[in-house]
Amino acid sequence: MDHQHALAQKGFTILPPVYDSAAIRHIIKTIERAGTGNANFRRTADLFAIRRVLQEIPALQSAVFTPALLRWVHELFGPSYFMVKSIYFDKPGASNWFVSYHQDLTISVNTKTDIAGFGPWTVKEQQYAVQPPLHILQNMFTLRIHLDETDENNGALRVIPGSHRKEIYRAADIDWQRETEETCCVSQGGVMVMKPLLLHASGRTTNGRNRKVLHIEFCNRELPVPLQWAERININ
Repeated sequence: MDHQHALAQKGFTILPPVYDSAAIRHIIKTIERAGTGNANFRRTADLFAIRRVLQEIPALQSAVFTPALLRWVHELFGPSYFMVKSIYFDKPGASNWFVSYHQDLTISVNTKTDIAGFGPWTVKEQQYAVQPPLHILQNMFTLRIHLDETDENNGALRVIPGSHRKEIYRAADIDWQRETEETCCVSQGGVMVMKPLLLHASGRTTNGRNRKVLHIEFCNRELPVPLQWAERININ
């Protein structure tokens, strides 16, 4: 099954390694050199995360949006997409942090306003998130760039193939008599591409190895005025 067909039918695909070891070291060092003094940096015993990481650390943009990555984006989706969200996760080797099955149903925007089809809203530390109309979610995709090798023992995503085609699909409604689960093991430097409506989960780390991932979302739809994407970056 080729990558485009896999995305359409299963809701995800795993690309071969896009970044070599030198590129990965450069990305990690760039993140480590950044300050951690504002609210977008979160560190606990179970997780280190940076929201809006490509905005907080602009030097990462050239390291991440390499010609090799952009070739894949253009091949799979065309030239009209732009970045709308970026998050860095580092799940430590001793982490007990896990995420149960869910879809990614919200987008990050610049303000809160009453617009038909947008809601419910969440607001945290002056950052606004909202569930948009379905057609926006259906025209989004996510790249998960793996800076560590990831398997079932250090938090690899578990997914329900094809669940993205069922629109809003709550975890409580999963029919395990009909659905199957697949674990998405990704090599270091590899990239998992997925649709936000794909049901996905991740488990605790059991092998003592870290899992560092850059999670980057893209869309090709503009938002109705006065809404704007909170972290829009053109990649072409």
